[in-house]
Amino acid sequence: MAVDGIDNEIKSSALDLIGNTPIVALDRIHPGPGRILAKCEFMNPGASIKCRSSLHMIRKAREDGLLEPGQPVVERTSGNQGCGLAVVCSVLEHPLIVTMSKGNSVQRAIHMEALGAKCVRVPQVEGTYGSVTNADVQALEEVCTKIVEDNKAFYVNQFSNTRNSEAHYLTTGPEIWRQTGQHVDVFLAAVGTAGTFAGTSKYLKEKNPKLLAFVVEPAGSEPIKGEPITKPMHLLQGSGYGVVPDLFDYDHMDGTVSITDEEAVKYMNLLGTKEGLYLGYTSGANVAAAMKLLESGKVPKDAWIVTTLNDSGLKYTPVPEELTK
Repeated sequence: MAVDGIDNEIKSSALDLIGNTPIVALDRIHPGPGRILAKCEFMNPGASIKCRSSLHMIRKAREDGLLEPGQPVVERTSGNQGCGLAVVCSVLEHPLIVTMSKGNSVQRAIHMEALGAKCVRVPQVEGTYGSVTNADVQALEEVCTKIVEDNKAFYVNQFSNTRNSEAHYLTTGPEIWRQTGQHVDVFLAAVGTAGTFAGTSKYLKEKNPKLLAFVVEPAGSEPIKGEPITKPMHLLQGSGYGVVPDLFDYDHMDGTVSITDEEAVKYMNLLGTKEGLYLGYTSGANVAAAMKLLESGKVPKDAWIVTTLNDSGLKYTPVPEELTK
């Protein structure tokens, strides 16, 4: 028997846990002037922002007749998209096979397989463990193609699937606008597939044409800025692959911010010790970029900067010792 009010608090599945993440003020790292506000995407059931696009891409594929009930799903991933897809596919009963570089954290493979997915780890072409290059990502494509053919599977193709960025236009952007009381001066995000940045910045700029949107790139791997690639290997897994992503749109960008591994680690550690949040490298990079902007004079000193805390620190191997000194 239903109890009045109780049913409204009970979620029907893990899919209902995706999105509507809270925003937290990072006032201990930056007490002002201005404010850094961060969307807590690590609180999604797959522990990353990729749960949003995973749910949207799979739902739309089913609605469009591209994915039949029970049909296998295949994707190449740095780990987070695979974890998000594993959440969605387990609930919707689709077998999931993902390819992931051996350079990505093994913790991600463990996570996906715990949710019922099969993770095929592909040897690196030029990177090292913890640093994955575009060549490593491209090596996944050939393996993926064969798996799709052998299993008559649906290939998600997050790097070119416009439903990826659409997920953030429909959810992340509107949530930020509502949660901040329609007060967003700056939005910034690290870019991998560019889905988060493209969809969120498009929505927020429609609401506030004066809003400034910045891309966060690893120092030495800044193709969006137009710089030659001098450091293809860096710690920001899932971003900075050295190419301009298919989903990226310069129309919604006002500039870029370069972040070193050391800066990302510094703010990742500060998020833990000052804000009580154990997060990954791109989260540290996003907050480091927000601090840089506030100190640079490129944005008003009293600006409210919104960014994303992309994933849990539990998805990573410990920080290299030389970067913590």
